[in-house]
Order: sequence, then C-alpha cells, then structure tokens
Amino acid sequence: MPSSSWRCILVSLIRCFFVASSLSLTHSSDVKALKVGEEIKGETMPLNSGQRTYELLGLRRSASYEVKISYPASIPASFSIQLQTTLPELWSRKNRRLLNTEKLIFKADNDESAFVILTADAAGVVAKPNVPERELVIYNIVCDELMLGIPHGAWWVGVAALLCLLLGILIPSFFPLHLLLIDEDPESENIALTKVS
Repeated sequence: MPSSSWRCILVSLIRCFFVASSLSLTHSSDVKALKVGEEIKGETMPLNSGQRTYELLGLRRSASYEVKISYPASIPASFSIQLQTTLPELWSRKNRRLLNTEKLIFKADNDESAFVILTADAAGVVAKPNVPERELVIYNIVCDELMLGIPHGAWWVGVAALLCLLLGILIPSFFPLHLLLIDEDPESENIALTKVS
C-alpha cells in the first residue's frame, strides 16, 4: 500500500511539472520582442479584451523612448499601453492619444528589460447596417528613441524645414534689387480705385 501512495504522489508531481512547463511555454510565446527603431507592421489582436505583451530590446540608459501604436480608423477600437518593469528607476508619462495612434513616452534609467502591455477593446459600433463587428484589430507598433522629445526618424523633417528657411533668406540676396522691388502700374491703381467707388 505505501508504494501506491508514492506512485500517486509521483504521478501528481509529474503532472504538475508538465502543466507548469506548458503554462510557461505559452506565456513565453505570448511575449514578442520589440526592438528600438524597428516597426512591427500588420499585428493582429482580438478586439474584445485582447492583450499582447512586448519585451523592449535595445534600451539604452538615460535615454527617452516612445512606444507608438497606429491602427485603421475603420475599426472602432480603444488601445491602452502600460509599461511594466520591476525597477523603480523606470518612469513613464501618461499616455498621449491622437487620432488613430496611442503613445507612451518613458525614460530608461537602467539597463534592465522592460515590457509593454497592450490591450484593445471595442470602442464603438460599425457604421454600416447588417455588417458584423470585426473580431480582430490590425495595428502597427514601434519603439523609437527620442532626442529633445522628437523621434530620431523625424529629425530630417526639421532639418529640411531649416534648409528651406535658409534658402528663403539667402536666395533673394542674389537677385538684383530692381527685380525685387514691386513697381506699381498707375493703371492698376486707377482700376482699384474705380472698383472701390
């Protein structure tokens, strides 16, 4: 009889081991890697109470980052982004909601890994009658490093604007002054006066 109780204990321990390993295996497959500067396009998630976890890879110490999600406006959804870490040195600011994007800005003060938990819920109804609501939502997600609050990929827009401004200031100095002065035609003044009266 004592051998049968040992067998039961051994079988239950083996079952617990397999259940725990399968749970950890499914948990690790739910966590996706999100590298800094690389956008993941065409991700899908269940629309009602869908949840996805991303591990942020490539974070540098004392750098600010922005996690941004964009999704089509034709799918009425509400996203929520949360930053999860066990470190108190990692702080985050409140989410910033734009039209079809959701943003989270944070600063990494340590080299430890951080996780972003993304949830999606239905936020409205489909405008077309007799059309069923979608079960999945499609979205893109990216984590960008910020410099002075601007993502690295957007700095070229600022540089291009400065170049246009400089060209607008410098080019007129190369023209002769008589081309830059506006000569009023006396006939145009008379026409303007007759229209007013």
